Amino acid sequence: MRDPIKFRFAGIFMILAMCAVFGLAAMLLWNELMPQLFALPQISYFQAVGLLILARLLFGGIGGGGWRHHHHGGHEARDKLREKLLNSHFHNRFHEHFGAEETRPHSENSEKKEKNNE
Repeated sequence: MRDPIKFRFAGIFMILAMCAVFGLAAMLLWNELMPQLFALPQISYFQAVGLLILARLLFGGIGGGGWRHHHHGGHEARDKLREKLLNSHFHNRFHEHFGAEETRPHSENSEKKEKNNE
């Protein structure tokens, strides 16, 4: 049987090791690029870790959020906006002026015209 305590310590160790590696990578990248590109000062390892934590809080949330969690579950907001735009005054005026209903290939009017032409 597997020992759950060993797995917890292994998990904690892996998280700490990844934080150390990412902190080192952030420090090296910052110190290589930012002073040359934007004349910013070099940073220490702990400042790099602090920047990573700040970026995670600002862009990813605390509980594993991030952008990918906002796209689950459907597209209700997009569908509501599309419905609102299709029923808008501008949309109706556009179709009245340009006759876009008649030029759409799959509209009801074009199907009726095809039947009448046959």
